[in-house]
Amino acid sequence: MNGINIINYSDIFLSCFSDDAQKRSRMAKEHYLGYVCSGEMEINESGRITQVHKGECVFIRRDNRVNMIKQPKNGEQFKSVFLSFPRKFLREFYRTLDKTQLPKDAERQKVSVYKLPADRPDIRSLFESMTPYFDSPIPPTSELLKLKMTEGVLVLLNTDKNVYASLFDFAEPWKIDILDFMNENFMYDLSVEALASYTGRSLASFKRDFRKISPLSPEKWLIEKRLKVAHDKISKENKKVSDVYLEVGFKSLSHFSTAFKRQYGFPPTGI
Repeated sequence: MNGINIINYSDIFLSCFSDDAQKRSRMAKEHYLGYVCSGEMEINESGRITQVHKGECVFIRRDNRVNMIKQPKNGEQFKSVFLSFPRKFLREFYRTLDKTQLPKDAERQKVSVYKLPADRPDIRSLFESMTPYFDSPIPPTSELLKLKMTEGVLVLLNTDKNVYASLFDFAEPWKIDILDFMNENFMYDLSVEALASYTGRSLASFKRDFRKISPLSPEKWLIEKRLKVAHDKISKENKKVSDVYLEVGFKSLSHFSTAFKRQYGFPPTGI
């Protein structure tokens, strides 16, 4: 097998590589639980290195950029299984919990990459049950996928009570998930005060909560989001610059062009 082979079944990713090491940089937009079936993986998050070896499992918290090096070892190709936990799925799971039994003193973990204890039969059973799909033309059913995601959440909750605070950070029902709202409404001319109001927060609470999920200010986050979407529309959808800047929320073409060149090093017409 040459290069990378990734099989995506809904929110489960099976990946297989050749004999060469593969490096990937990605933004973890959702929570991930990853298991190395063979080979090894190195995760670098802002200089903090986590080594994940064969048979080991790692939790990657959402909204963090990480660099991964995935490579073979001991003559075996790198193979892994990753579970993704979308917010919608976690909200549905949270509704099934007995709220009186939730840990009151759970605190959101400071680290974003957390390796789980090794040699746990529940972890091994969860992920090794997915390995037959590496070579099978028959995809797993949606019911099986949901069951595996549920098993993954239970593995995490049975590992550390503080995981509750990371997985269910939307648990205050009157507070709308900030990133969900901003990803859906980034193109509108909303002030920080308006964003706070729409997500059910005071201005101070909004700024405090936003610092937990991004090192950027809300204003800077919105600009980068608009530029990223604009870049994709121009480069992948072949849309005109004169149309795109309005679609993503810029008020003037000159402001858009200046911001775009500052972000990417070339003007939007240079794509």
